[in-house]
Formats: sequence, structure tokens, C-alpha cells
Amino acid sequence: MTISVAIVAMDEEVNIGRTLASVRWADEIVLVDSGSKDRTCEIARAQGARVVVEPWRGYVAQKQYAIDLCTKDWVLLLDADEEVSPGLAEEIRAAIADASTVSGYWLPRENLFLGRWMRHGGFYPDPKLRLFRRGHGFVTGHDPHDRCELKPGLPGQAPGEAAQPTRQFKNALVHYTYPNLTLYLSHMNRYSSLGAQLAVAKGHRRFSFVNIVLRPLATFVYNYFFRLGFLDGREGLLLHLYHAGYVSWKYAKAWELGRKPPQ
Repeated sequence: MTISVAIVAMDEEVNIGRTLASVRWADEIVLVDSGSKDRTCEIARAQGARVVVEPWRGYVAQKQYAIDLCTKDWVLLLDADEEVSPGLAEEIRAAIADASTVSGYWLPRENLFLGRWMRHGGFYPDPKLRLFRRGHGFVTGHDPHDRCELKPGLPGQAPGEAAQPTRQFKNALVHYTYPNLTLYLSHMNRYSSLGAQLAVAKGHRRFSFVNIVLRPLATFVYNYFFRLGFLDGREGLLLHLYHAGYVSWKYAKAWELGRKPPQ
């Protein structure tokens, strides 16, 4: 069996070399670039990737476009700041060589925040369905929170039957998330704006004390205390504190979007 790696990127010269080096064993690497102004495309081509330049469609649509360009038996979907660990690479190669009927595999993911691995608070094992037979998996969700699922009604299934069983690997996909707070807060500001649009579409238009104050507080308490985020030290405190801020920003921006324009 052969495998394609699908990656979407823009201005990722700091990360892309590491990502590509971790999958140099793949039969095909497809990188969809949405207009990088740095050396992302140059580095990718130098490492043997097929680079396709495509204007940004959104997180869900752009990743699906990259998957659709793949031609091999299996597809591994990666973000440009992720790295396949050596142990995970061995598991992947063994899985695609297996003749089992499994259609997809979940990858545990380690998240690096401000130089520290987040082991608690819901950030590990953080399983992601990222490896699947070509034609069996697709990208869904709402920007910026995309996810992969398997299609129902695959070959060998009865009509209406659920997708084929999946399995989970033991070794981790390494995610180099945010090296500094400036980048993290910038992303959370952008993500909260996208989340606000979705919240408005779901009817969250009024100023809600519950959503703007109590929901962020509950999010922080749950992740930091009940899910043991405090065990990740100062970095864990900042991560969960500012993630709660993101929740508040999202609903505050939804209220702002839902306000009637001035007469």
C-alpha cells in the first residue's frame, strides 16, 4: 500500500522543513499553499513536495482540497506545524502494510505551548483522526475548528451502516503550537472572530452575562482544576487563562455583530 501526505500552509518557513523531514518516507507529499510570502514553497519543493498554490478557502475547504489532490492508497493529513515522531512513523508504515479492513486511525497529539509540553487540561492525548484510506475520509466542522470523519456507506457496508471501525496509535504526533504569547493571542483574536460568526448564526446575538462571564470562568475551572491543567506549571496557567479569554471574546464579538447598525 502507498501513502500520500496532505499539508496546507502559508508563511510556514519556520516549521515546514521539520514537518516534511518527518514524512520523507511517504510516497507522495502534497502541499497546498495559500499565498506564502516567505520561503515555504521553496523549502517544500526542495524536499520533494508537490506544491499547489490555491487561494485560501477556509480551514475546512482548504484541507479537503488538499486531500482531494492526493493519489495514493492512504492519506495522512498534517498541519504545517506538526511533526510525525519516529515511533509514530513506524506505526503508520506498519498499518498501511496491514491487510485489515480498518479505514482510519487516530493519532495522539502532544501540544507544545511556550516551550513546554501540555500533558493535562485536555491537551493530551488530544486524539485526531488523520490517517485514512483515500476516499474514505473527509474534513468537516466549522472554521477554524475542522476535524476529519469517515464516510458511511463505504465498500462492503450495508446501506446506512456506520463507518468502518478505527484504531488508535500509541506514539504521538508532535504539535509545535505557540512559541510565544504574541502569536497565541493573535490567533485567539482571529479564531474568536470566526467563532463569533458561527455563534451569531446559531442565534447568540444578545449580550449574555452567562456566555461572556460565567461560561469562560467555568471553562477555566474545568480545564485547570478538574482536568489537572495546573500540573503544567506557569505555561498551563497562561494557556487556560487565555483560552477562557477566547471564549469571552467570542460571545462578546457575537453580541457586537448582532447589534443593530446605528440609525
